[in-house]
Amino acid sequence: MTIGEDTAYGPGEDPYALALRSGRGPVYLRSADGRRIRMPVHRWFASPTAADQTVLDCCVGPVLDVGCGPGRLCRELLNRGVFALGVDIAPRAVALTTALGGLALCRSVFDRLPAESGWQTVLLIDGNIGIGGDPRGLLRRCGGLVSTTGRLVVEVDPDDVEEFCTAWIEDIHGNSGPPFPWARLGRQALRRVAEDIGLSVTDQWTSGHRSFVALTHR
Repeated sequence: MTIGEDTAYGPGEDPYALALRSGRGPVYLRSADGRRIRMPVHRWFASPTAADQTVLDCCVGPVLDVGCGPGRLCRELLNRGVFALGVDIAPRAVALTTALGGLALCRSVFDRLPAESGWQTVLLIDGNIGIGGDPRGLLRRCGGLVSTTGRLVVEVDPDDVEEFCTAWIEDIHGNSGPPFPWARLGRQALRRVAEDIGLSVTDQWTSGHRSFVALTHR
Protein backbone atom coordinates (compact mmCIF):
# COMPACT_ATOMS: atom_id res chain seq x y z
CA MET A 1 0.00 0.00 0.00
CA THR A 2 1.22 3.53 -0.79
CA ILE A 3 -0.08 6.94 0.12
CA GLY A 4 -0.13 9.37 -2.77
CA GLU A 5 -1.04 12.96 -3.32
CA ASP A 6 -4.60 11.99 -4.29
CA THR A 7 -5.28 10.43 -0.88
CA ALA A 8 -8.24 12.03 0.87
CA TYR A 9 -7.38 14.11 3.93
CA GLY A 10 -9.69 15.68 6.40
CA PRO A 11 -10.46 19.39 6.22
CA GLY A 12 -8.66 21.79 8.50
CA GLU A 13 -5.65 19.58 9.17
CA ASP A 14 -3.01 21.22 11.30
CA PRO A 15 0.44 22.12 9.92
CA TYR A 16 2.05 18.99 11.37
CA ALA A 17 -0.39 16.70 9.55
CA LEU A 18 0.05 18.66 6.34
CA ALA A 19 3.85 18.47 6.63
CA LEU A 20 3.54 14.72 6.99
CA ARG A 21 1.33 14.65 3.90
CA SER A 22 3.79 16.52 1.72
CA GLY A 23 7.07 15.53 3.34
CA ARG A 24 8.08 19.19 3.17
CA GLY A 25 8.26 22.18 5.46
CA PRO A 26 8.83 24.59 6.71
CA VAL A 27 6.94 24.02 9.93
CA TYR A 28 7.96 25.34 13.31
CA LEU A 29 7.61 24.56 16.97
CA ARG A 30 6.37 27.85 18.43
CA SER A 31 6.51 28.34 22.20
CA ALA A 32 4.22 30.60 24.19
CA ASP A 33 7.02 33.14 24.72
CA GLY A 34 7.25 33.66 20.96
CA ARG A 35 10.34 31.62 20.14
CA ARG A 36 10.24 29.50 17.01
CA ILE A 37 12.25 26.35 16.22
CA ARG A 38 12.21 24.92 12.72
CA MET A 39 11.20 21.26 12.62
CA PRO A 40 13.46 18.96 10.53
CA VAL A 41 10.71 17.61 8.27
CA HIS A 42 13.24 16.73 5.57
CA ARG A 43 15.11 14.50 8.04
CA TRP A 44 11.96 12.63 9.03
CA PHE A 45 11.53 11.50 5.42
CA ALA A 46 15.15 11.08 4.36
CA SER A 47 17.41 8.08 4.75
CA PRO A 48 19.00 7.89 8.21
CA THR A 49 21.74 10.46 8.66
CA ALA A 50 25.21 9.81 10.06
CA ALA A 51 23.87 10.85 13.48
CA ASP A 52 20.92 8.49 13.10
CA GLN A 53 23.34 5.70 12.24
CA THR A 54 25.06 6.09 15.61
CA VAL A 55 21.69 5.44 17.24
CA LEU A 56 20.84 2.52 14.99
CA ASP A 57 24.21 0.90 15.61
CA CYS A 58 23.59 0.71 19.35
CA CYS A 59 20.06 -0.74 19.06
CA VAL A 60 19.48 -4.29 20.27
CA GLY A 61 16.13 -5.80 19.39
CA PRO A 62 13.33 -5.73 20.06
CA VAL A 63 13.23 -1.94 19.68
CA LEU A 64 10.36 0.44 20.47
CA ASP A 65 10.57 3.80 18.67
CA VAL A 66 8.46 6.28 20.65
CA GLY A 67 7.09 9.13 18.54
CA CYS A 68 8.28 7.39 15.38
CA GLY A 69 6.87 9.90 12.87
CA PRO A 70 7.13 8.44 9.35
CA GLY A 71 9.26 5.65 10.78
CA ARG A 72 12.69 6.13 9.22
CA LEU A 73 14.46 4.53 12.20
CA CYS A 74 12.19 1.55 12.80
CA ARG A 75 12.06 0.86 9.05
CA GLU A 76 15.86 0.87 8.82
CA LEU A 77 16.11 -1.45 11.80
CA LEU A 78 13.74 -3.90 10.13
CA ASN A 79 15.91 -3.71 7.01
CA ARG A 80 18.85 -4.71 9.22
CA GLY A 81 16.95 -7.69 10.57
CA VAL A 82 16.26 -6.07 13.97
CA PHE A 83 12.63 -6.19 15.09
CA ALA A 84 11.35 -2.65 15.67
CA LEU A 85 7.92 -1.20 16.32
CA GLY A 86 7.01 2.48 16.14
CA VAL A 87 4.31 4.22 18.15
CA ASP A 88 2.89 7.64 17.36
CA ILE A 89 -0.32 9.48 18.18
CA ALA A 90 -0.58 10.92 14.65
CA PRO A 91 -2.60 8.63 12.35
CA ARG A 92 -0.82 10.09 9.31
CA ALA A 93 2.60 9.21 10.74
CA VAL A 94 1.54 5.62 11.45
CA ALA A 95 0.00 5.26 7.99
CA LEU A 96 3.21 6.49 6.37
CA THR A 97 5.37 4.15 8.45
CA THR A 98 3.35 1.10 7.49
CA ALA A 99 2.95 2.18 3.84
CA LEU A 100 6.73 2.44 3.55
CA GLY A 101 7.30 -1.01 5.01
CA GLY A 102 7.55 -0.43 8.75
CA LEU A 103 5.49 -1.54 11.71
CA ALA A 104 3.69 1.02 13.88
CA LEU A 105 0.75 1.51 16.21
CA CYS A 106 -1.37 4.65 16.52
CA ARG A 107 -1.09 4.92 20.25
CA SER A 108 0.31 7.11 23.00
CA VAL A 109 3.36 5.87 24.84
CA PHE A 110 1.20 6.12 27.98
CA ASP A 111 -1.37 3.68 26.57
CA ARG A 112 -1.08 -0.05 27.04
CA LEU A 113 1.62 -1.33 24.66
CA PRO A 114 2.79 -4.76 23.55
CA ALA A 115 5.59 -6.53 25.45
CA GLU A 116 5.74 -4.08 28.35
CA SER A 117 8.99 -4.56 30.31
CA GLY A 118 10.29 -6.68 27.42
CA TRP A 119 11.87 -4.14 25.05
CA GLN A 120 15.65 -4.23 24.82
CA THR A 121 15.88 -0.71 23.38
CA VAL A 122 13.44 2.20 23.67
CA LEU A 123 14.13 5.25 21.51
CA LEU A 124 13.24 8.88 22.28
CA ILE A 125 14.76 10.64 19.26
CA ASP A 126 14.11 13.94 17.44
CA GLY A 127 13.29 15.83 20.63
CA ASN A 128 10.73 13.29 21.84
CA ILE A 129 11.96 13.61 25.42
CA GLY A 130 9.59 16.60 25.32
CA ILE A 131 6.45 14.48 24.85
CA GLY A 132 3.80 15.50 27.36
CA GLY A 133 5.94 18.26 28.86
CA ASP A 134 6.92 15.92 31.71
CA PRO A 135 10.32 14.26 31.11
CA ARG A 136 10.28 12.67 34.56
CA GLY A 137 6.96 10.96 33.92
CA LEU A 138 7.97 10.01 30.38
CA LEU A 139 11.25 8.47 31.48
CA ARG A 140 9.52 6.60 34.29
CA ARG A 141 7.04 5.22 31.77
CA CYS A 142 9.77 4.25 29.29
CA GLY A 143 11.76 2.69 32.11
CA GLY A 144 8.75 0.46 32.68
CA LEU A 145 8.70 -0.53 29.01
CA VAL A 146 12.35 -1.50 28.73
CA SER A 147 13.64 -4.76 30.17
CA THR A 148 15.96 -4.87 33.19
CA THR A 149 18.86 -5.53 30.80
CA GLY A 150 17.75 -3.01 28.16
CA ARG A 151 18.47 0.63 27.52
CA LEU A 152 16.78 3.89 26.68
CA VAL A 153 18.42 5.99 23.99
CA VAL A 154 17.46 9.64 24.26
CA GLU A 155 18.29 12.56 22.01
CA VAL A 156 18.92 15.64 24.12
CA ASP A 157 19.18 19.31 23.32
CA PRO A 158 22.75 20.28 22.37
CA ASP A 159 22.47 23.25 24.76
CA ASP A 160 22.47 22.97 28.54
CA VAL A 161 18.75 23.66 28.89
CA GLU A 162 15.86 22.53 31.08
CA GLU A 163 12.68 24.09 29.76
CA PHE A 164 8.99 23.34 30.20
CA CYS A 165 6.52 25.22 28.04
CA THR A 166 3.31 25.30 26.07
CA ALA A 167 3.90 25.03 22.34
CA TRP A 168 2.17 24.45 19.04
CA ILE A 169 3.11 23.64 15.46
CA GLU A 170 3.00 26.58 13.07
CA ASP A 171 3.56 26.91 9.33
CA ILE A 172 5.27 29.72 7.45
CA HIS A 173 1.95 31.55 7.08
CA GLY A 174 1.23 31.56 10.81
CA ASN A 175 -1.42 28.83 10.69
CA SER A 176 -1.17 26.81 13.86
CA GLY A 177 -2.30 23.56 15.39
CA PRO A 178 -3.61 23.04 18.93
CA PRO A 179 -1.34 23.87 21.89
CA PHE A 180 0.34 21.11 23.85
CA PRO A 181 2.80 20.81 26.76
CA TRP A 182 6.41 20.35 25.71
CA ALA A 183 9.89 20.22 27.23
CA ARG A 184 13.51 20.55 26.19
CA LEU A 185 16.37 18.98 28.14
CA GLY A 186 20.11 19.14 27.72
CA ARG A 187 22.48 16.42 28.81
CA GLN A 188 22.97 17.56 32.40
CA ALA A 189 19.27 18.09 33.01
CA LEU A 190 18.50 14.64 31.62
CA ARG A 191 21.10 13.09 33.89
CA ARG A 192 19.54 14.73 36.96
CA VAL A 193 16.03 13.60 36.06
CA ALA A 194 17.16 10.08 35.21
CA GLU A 195 19.12 9.60 38.42
CA ASP A 196 16.13 10.77 40.48
CA ILE A 197 14.04 7.89 39.12
CA GLY A 198 16.65 5.13 39.26
CA LEU A 199 18.17 5.30 35.79
CA SER A 200 21.89 5.64 35.12
CA VAL A 201 23.74 7.23 32.22
CA THR A 202 25.89 4.52 30.65
CA ASP A 203 26.93 6.31 27.46
CA GLN A 204 26.75 9.70 25.82
CA TRP A 205 27.92 10.96 22.48
CA THR A 206 27.54 13.66 19.86
CA SER A 207 27.33 13.43 16.10
CA GLY A 208 27.45 16.68 14.24
CA HIS A 209 25.15 19.10 16.06
CA ARG A 210 23.09 16.33 17.71
CA SER A 211 23.57 14.83 21.18
CA PHE A 212 22.49 11.49 22.63
CA VAL A 213 22.44 9.72 25.99
CA ALA A 214 21.95 6.04 26.81
CA LEU A 215 20.23 5.12 30.08
CA THR A 216 19.83 1.80 31.88
CA HIS A 217 18.20 0.65 35.08
CA ARG A 218 20.45 1.26 38.02
